[in-house]
Amino acid sequence: MNIAFFLIPKKDVVWLNSNASMRQALEKMEYHRYTAIPLIDDDGKYAGTLTEGDLLWKLKNASGFSFHDTEQIKIKKIPHQITNQVVQISAEMEDLLSLAIAQNFVPVVDDQNIFIGMIRRREIIEYYANFSKRKVI
Repeated sequence: MNIAFFLIPKKDVVWLNSNASMRQALEKMEYHRYTAIPLIDDDGKYAGTLTEGDLLWKLKNASGFSFHDTEQIKIKKIPHQITNQVVQISAEMEDLLSLAIAQNFVPVVDDQNIFIGMIRRREIIEYYANFSKRKVI
C-alpha cells in the first residue's frame, strides 16, 4: 500500500526551520509536548530531527550558560544524536516497518527531496495491527 494515505501533510506538522534558535526549539517542544521535531532548511528540505536529548547535551556541555543565551544558539549548530531516515512519497508501507522500530516518525520527501510531511509510528503500527487481524479472520 502506498504511504500517501497515511501522510500527515507539512501544513499539519509541527516543525522548525533549521535557522531557528535553541530557545524557539525549547518553547515549541514544550508547548506541543514533543520529544523530537523535524527540522526544515530554507529550501524546504528535511534537515534532520532535533530531540530533547540534543538540547540537554548542548546545555550540559556549555559552560557559563543561561537560558537567555539560548536565543543566540542556532539549532543547526547543535549536534544531533539521531538521524531519522527519510522516504520518498512513492514508498510502500513495507518500506516503513523497519524504520518505525527506531524512529517516532518517518519524514517523507518528494522527488526533489522537499519535505512534504511525515508518517507517525502510531499509524504504521495501526496499519500492521489491522492487517494481521484481517489475516487471522
